[in-house]
Amino acid sequence: MPPDVRSPSLPFVNAAGLDRATLVSSEAAERGRAARQLVPRSAHADWSPAPDRPDPIAVLRAQAASRLPELIPIRYARMLISPFTFYRGGAAIMAADLAATPDSGIVVQACGDAHISNFGGFAAQDRRMLFGPNDFDETLPGPWEWDVKRMAASVEIAGRDVALRPARRASLVTECVREYREAMREFARRSHLDVWYDRLNASELVDRFGGRLGGRGRILFTKPLRKGRRKTSLRAVEKLTERVDGRLRFRNVPPLLVRLTDLVDPEDARRDIDIVNAAVDQYARSLDEDRRYLFATYEFLDMARKVVGVGSVGTRAWVLLFAGRGGRDPLVLQMKEAQASVLEPYLGESVFENHGERVVRGQRLSQAALDVFLGWQRSVGLDGRERDFYVRQLWDWKASIDLSQMTYGGLHAYARACGWSLARSHARSGDRLAIAAYLGGGPSFDRAIARFSAAYADQNDRDHRRLAEAVAAGEVTALSGV
Repeated sequence: MPPDVRSPSLPFVNAAGLDRATLVSSEAAERGRAARQLVPRSAHADWSPAPDRPDPIAVLRAQAASRLPELIPIRYARMLISPFTFYRGGAAIMAADLAATPDSGIVVQACGDAHISNFGGFAAQDRRMLFGPNDFDETLPGPWEWDVKRMAASVEIAGRDVALRPARRASLVTECVREYREAMREFARRSHLDVWYDRLNASELVDRFGGRLGGRGRILFTKPLRKGRRKTSLRAVEKLTERVDGRLRFRNVPPLLVRLTDLVDPEDARRDIDIVNAAVDQYARSLDEDRRYLFATYEFLDMARKVVGVGSVGTRAWVLLFAGRGGRDPLVLQMKEAQASVLEPYLGESVFENHGERVVRGQRLSQAALDVFLGWQRSVGLDGRERDFYVRQLWDWKASIDLSQMTYGGLHAYARACGWSLARSHARSGDRLAIAAYLGGGPSFDRAIARFSAAYADQNDRDHRRLAEAVAAGEVTALSGV
């Protein structure tokens, strides 16, 4: 990272530890153009593994050391399904690889894991569904190129997953990055408030980006977004709970969903209730006063451990059941463990002592709308150790699209929407004028990232095979069927 580009362009530090972008357009543009001299856009095309590149299995094992050992075989099984699911779980592997690649020295609040399955629909407070990045577990101030490369490589890998030809995959990646570049150039021409207020309504997604979708394709593309509106706490209660002796509680579906009472010694019940109450109280203090008032209208009912995602499997993720208005009006929150970002070994530690706060603060900078219950806490776990968590609603119109079922036209629309959304996120937190000037008006950067993505997808294929070999040889254990 060229320090003579990074330092003068971003001289102030805000409360999130992210350097603040300058307001002087000519100076910002000049910094972006100067960065091209130090790091040409064509330099981003190169990828080859370093001679001392860590064994990917060693990287995954290092992560597993701080996770629940009984759940790690589920993580390996999910990563083993396909090269794309491996990529989803391999953020730490790619972070080490990206640290060795060139960047312009311009900092944004990086998502840290911007693969395209981490984009989707979510509810705004005005009850409109928006589209954009919705997973910030790894967020940290860092090079904007790292997010772009992780996003673009995931487009290439998703294209391979549905057996698209190389030329079509390259077209998808190029279009995705072009959308990022053109959106950033547009944001550079707009005011700070315009950028901050801008958002992508899910209802507009097909009209803006779905030009290559036919009539049936438009229907299939929008169906998951419509379905997402039904994913609420009421739906979570229907799927995850049961009523016993007139009282609502979570089901037991081990190992994927296990009630707290089944994880602890009955003799420690009083201690565990105190731990839960302390955790809930500390979380409430992270909320603004109006949200704290709203949360106080709910009564805690039950808690269970829930296995979620691919890369997160093995971290401690809980669901908490609440009810209001005399036992009705349910609310289901997710309390998800926040460990150190996979970017921290290469960018330095977060300025926040609590990694739950790191996630929430990064999300507030980056996302167009926030869950009213988004907060964080630190509590003593069942093993007696303090751990950091962030909290949000489990389901609040959360919508995702099954990329493995997409056609070329569907992936084309989706990838373009992801590119635009990532640019909007970066434009809020970074020096959008300098980034836009660095990118320029031509396709040089787009083509370079397409070449990088194809080369890195080859590496991901090799890493996926390495996992398969490790499982076959008994180096690691994969628990299938979950």
